[in-house]
Amino acid sequence: MSDTATFAGGSPLAGAQGATEGRVAACGDAGVTAVIRDGVGLATVMARTGASDALTQRVRERLGIELPQGPHRSAAAGVAFVGMGPGSWLALAERDGDDFSARLMSELDGVASVSDQSDGYTMIRLSGANVRDALAKLIPIDVDPRAFQVGDAASTVASHIGVTVWRLPDGPHSSPLFEVILFRSLTRSFWHALAEAAGEYGFAG
Repeated sequence: MSDTATFAGGSPLAGAQGATEGRVAACGDAGVTAVIRDGVGLATVMARTGASDALTQRVRERLGIELPQGPHRSAAAGVAFVGMGPGSWLALAERDGDDFSARLMSELDGVASVSDQSDGYTMIRLSGANVRDALAKLIPIDVDPRAFQVGDAASTVASHIGVTVWRLPDGPHSSPLFEVILFRSLTRSFWHALAEAAGEYGFAG
């Protein structure tokens, strides 16, 4: 699976070059690193009327995941569900790509409506010693580790752009890890805002 997305209009970096000029760092020196996750399968899942309990049980039995109730991320075996609202989740798969939604439709037939979103969203992984500092400039959410714990998720705005963010388990050397998802058409605008927020710390993307 590639970690770099390709856009019909070019790389998202092209839309942010003006913001990052003179402040782009090598990954090893960057306080904030951003990687666009390409090839990840994405789908929205909505419980059918009266089928919430059946859906929870189906996801547990078929996918080994305890379906989150509320703004939280639960994952197992390369598949994750993020609570987006009452009876609504975003489902992600690291390996299945475009086949993921078809797999979910089969697994959750009769208890949920599944819509493929793989081409509609961009997912960006953020890491680095100063990633919380950069996020604090972008979103009105307290991302202190005591307030925003591993698995927590929130739908919010970043520089007037609607995003959903969640925290992953820390990476190597206890580096904090977050993922952000947003409409694909807004990627360049978000990248520009992220580069501005992270510029003083050194930004690699």
